[in-house]
Amino acid sequence: MITAFLLRSLDRKIVIAIALLLLVAVLVPVLNLMTGPTNPLHVPTYIMSLFGKYLTYALLALALDLVWGFCGILSLGHGAFFALGGYAMGMYLMRQIGTRGSYGDPVLPDFMVFLNWKDLPWFWYGFNHFWFAALMVLVVPGLLAFVFGWFAFRSRVNGVYLSIITQAMTYALLLAFFRNDMGFGGNNGLTDFKDIVGFNVQADGTRAVLFAATAIFLALSLLLASAIVRSKFGKVLVGVRDAESRTRFLGYRVEHFKLFTFVVSAMMAGIAGALYVPQVGIINPGEFAPANSIEVVIWTAVGGRATLIGPIIGAILVNGGKTIFTGLFPEFWLFALGGLFVAVTLFLPKGVVGTIAQYLGKRKTVSNSAPPAAQEDGIEPKIQAAE
Repeated sequence: MITAFLLRSLDRKIVIAIALLLLVAVLVPVLNLMTGPTNPLHVPTYIMSLFGKYLTYALLALALDLVWGFCGILSLGHGAFFALGGYAMGMYLMRQIGTRGSYGDPVLPDFMVFLNWKDLPWFWYGFNHFWFAALMVLVVPGLLAFVFGWFAFRSRVNGVYLSIITQAMTYALLLAFFRNDMGFGGNNGLTDFKDIVGFNVQADGTRAVLFAATAIFLALSLLLASAIVRSKFGKVLVGVRDAESRTRFLGYRVEHFKLFTFVVSAMMAGIAGALYVPQVGIINPGEFAPANSIEVVIWTAVGGRATLIGPIIGAILVNGGKTIFTGLFPEFWLFALGGLFVAVTLFLPKGVVGTIAQYLGKRKTVSNSAPPAAQEDGIEPKIQAAE
């Protein structure tokens, strides 16, 4: 039943996108591990890790597009779900350090020893097991989204008010995680990771596996998102986005549709954060910054809202441009990002993918409506001969 549900979501664009992601998941690690540095096809490890980070951002943008593009919920707090998933994975990685830390404590992470903590806090229990951390990557963001959405959607908070509340939630978490007494590393966050499931997190092979896992999870998330939006459930979501009061009048419990989509989106963002941390090597409260959530909105808008594939392309393009631009003109990056958002809003309101699809659709319409051309031998078209 689940397989049939997923297969019904496959159209040509989604199939191509998933195939490309799976190809990248195999090809890039192979070119990294099986070719030497002198080979022109060799992919350096730092390039692979950089693009692995871009793919986690693409997964985060896809998660936002699910709620903003198809449900009309402009969330400015998805950076919080991303960071919570990252912290869940970071806590597992910290527990794997053991006696190899600077202070050699077999249980307490270094920052706890430095702050004179005597015992491991209760909420760190279980994070020495990978399965438990993987479960928390889904549960913690999903639970926060459920509680937040339950109160917000039942109260019929919509539009800019909901956006402001999501941003306030993110900022509150930022302030909380900055505190040393919270037990999450304070301002410095969690870093100095050693192993993941028994493998050196810095080894080329481990980084190749992390890259492949990120591309595969992005492909699976794209498949799931496509299945949701192309189902009957997805049609109701579009109705909620375009005419919420009318959809409610037809008898649908709008708040339930919003809540389910919001929770699924938060879990996807949490997975993105969990894949981000071992590839980057650090997680700190800066990931909760409201500006980060606003950037996700820009990636989605640039690629094309409500297209699924567009946010993936937008996240890769914008972050690739950021890497280049900050290297050349670091002091002007924020101005360039703001200008990009204004330009897209004014000239490409449907984003890159949406604009291309609209242009191709117009060309197809014009082509279909054009009169048939005369045959090469000069004989009039059949329709004229019939007359």
